Amino acid sequence: MNAMLPQSGLALNDAIVTDCDAGKEGQFCLRVGRAAVSSLYDELVLYPKPGLVSLVDNGSHDDMSADTFFRSLFALRSYFIRITEAGMRGAPFGVLRQLGIEAEGRMLQATGGINTHRGAIFALGLLCASAGACRANHAPMTAENMRSTLMSEWGSGLAMHTQKHTQNAGASHGLQAARQYAATGAREEAALGLPSVFNVALPALKTTLAASGCWERARIDALFALMACMSDTNVYHRGGAEGARLVRECAADFLARGGTAAADWGVHAVECHRRFVADRLSPGGAADLLGAACLVHRLTRDS
Repeated sequence: MNAMLPQSGLALNDAIVTDCDAGKEGQFCLRVGRAAVSSLYDELVLYPKPGLVSLVDNGSHDDMSADTFFRSLFALRSYFIRITEAGMRGAPFGVLRQLGIEAEGRMLQATGGINTHRGAIFALGLLCASAGACRANHAPMTAENMRSTLMSEWGSGLAMHTQKHTQNAGASHGLQAARQYAATGAREEAALGLPSVFNVALPALKTTLAASGCWERARIDALFALMACMSDTNVYHRGGAEGARLVRECAADFLARGGTAAADWGVHAVECHRRFVADRLSPGGAADLLGAACLVHRLTRDS
């Protein structure tokens, strides 16, 4: 592990520059932005995390490390605050999209062109905007309100955005995989109101937390729940239909054994990790949505 890497998420949230006005609303935007960064940190430091970058190793990746992810997180700090403020102002989808494009540019500049958080920029950015809109509408900060606000405020814009990119000839690797295998990418998830976050990952987080009180185990179970049900374009791009089948079967088997409630859960999680690395599989979409679920949990746990 790089000795220069921070040992907690707190350093990632220091000295954030924001355009938010001072006062209670500005403090709310700052709190949401910090929660978003902390949630992505929670995803990064988790281990065993099959095929994915952690502080332990680089998973199935030769082009990125934990250090790359930390540089990306530092570059994204102000984005989450600004998109929360935009949601609070009732900004249209085009404004949110432009903020995301600018954030992606800062990410790529910080990482030397490596895509560490593109899906997270999209998913967590929308959730931050939804939190801002809930605040402006004086709606209790619950998961149900965050999801319904997301769809009522930007659902039509998200649908048009998804349709436009599906028809776009200049497709990314993820979009190519989505076309070939009918897999689900970040845009498709968002257009449906992030069902994998609200219907899969968040319930898994809450169930394991209630049973064990352990945040680490809750995140592991949520990640495996996502891998077991998602059609992840990242996996299809790297491993095709066979790779996607392997990811879903390994994750489902882990959960069928009891997940982290099993005494030997760590052994089985590491076995999955080694198998994914051997096949160069990386469920990055599931990782992004785990971060999104952690954010919803952080923002709604006191509601």
